[in-house]
Amino acid sequence: MTWVRSSPTSRGSWVRLGVVVAVGWIAVRTIRAAPGLLWVVTAGWLWAAYRAGRLRAPAAPAKDVEQAPAEVVEDAPDEPSAEAVRTLLLDLMGDARGVHLSTVLAHLQQQGQGVGWKVADLRVRLVALGIPIEPQLNLSGVPTRGVRKDALLALSPSEAPAPSTGASTAA
Repeated sequence: MTWVRSSPTSRGSWVRLGVVVAVGWIAVRTIRAAPGLLWVVTAGWLWAAYRAGRLRAPAAPAKDVEQAPAEVVEDAPDEPSAEAVRTLLLDLMGDARGVHLSTVLAHLQQQGQGVGWKVADLRVRLVALGIPIEPQLNLSGVPTRGVRKDALLALSPSEAPAPSTGASTAA
């Protein structure tokens, strides 16, 4: 249906919709007239799915290369402390009641940090630092992962949990 909607004019969308309906009608009439063609269509469909899967399958890693698990966060020497991250989050929140992780990631990437990270990478690092993540923080009508100001303020620097050394299982 994206092809139908992508027409530059509404008239073109109607023409494209007509083409889709006509092709569907021809397909139904043909299959009703010769149901044995379904075997050929099924074989072609399976072959196309097989080829598409082979084209998108990731290459097997070399056997002599040792790979670290993707979810383990390594402590780099330039990793900020939990208090520095807490201060950054509070600065980003300002007067708001929280901040979305996508906003934090965008800010970090503007500052040249976290290049190549995804929101999940940031979430794992925040959880490792003991920062509580809200799975459905609703700011301006958009519910997504974020950090609540009240939860962050509830963690005083002396009470903040020690950073974890293992991977997080929070989803």
